[in-house]
Amino acid sequence: MNYTSFNTNEEFFVDMQRCIGCKACELACAECETNGQESMIHVNYVDRAATVQTTVQVCMHCEDPVCANVCPADAISQDEFGIVHTANTERCIGCSNCVMACPFGVPKKEENYDLMMKCTMCYDRTSVGKKPMCATVCPSGALFYGTRDEIQEMRPNSTPVNSFIFGKETVNTKVNIMMPKGSTELIIY
Repeated sequence: MNYTSFNTNEEFFVDMQRCIGCKACELACAECETNGQESMIHVNYVDRAATVQTTVQVCMHCEDPVCANVCPADAISQDEFGIVHTANTERCIGCSNCVMACPFGVPKKEENYDLMMKCTMCYDRTSVGKKPMCATVCPSGALFYGTRDEIQEMRPNSTPVNSFIFGKETVNTKVNIMMPKGSTELIIY
């Protein structure tokens, strides 16, 4: 794969409050030929009994990916651009360590394939200057792929955050969550 045209100024931004649950992102992801018609992005209900609010779940592409760190078969890799790739089919043993270790609950073990699969930020597209499939179809702007300047112009009252606090652990990611202006981190209880 030729990564020479990868635009390092573009980033992935998720604005959870804008998700309308339409699942266009899931359908677009499933159309991607590298996914085997499986969606690597998931739309979830926050609290279905009380609200129709949904959230979108994408791989956060952690700077120090715990999913790769706990893989006994060394099947999960991170490239020079910070993209954490789905498990190498020749190496993955289907142990689910990555599924249990991810603080964001992203990797899924696909039982049909006995393989871990997850979002790769459409590396086959982003590496040649295209946007991820999900971000190209999101009608509400919950998913956006572009520059920080673009997102700041679009969301002047929000700040992109990519530092997450889980107890005493800090996880920094390539993907940003839009938070109220001035936020620097998201504490997850």
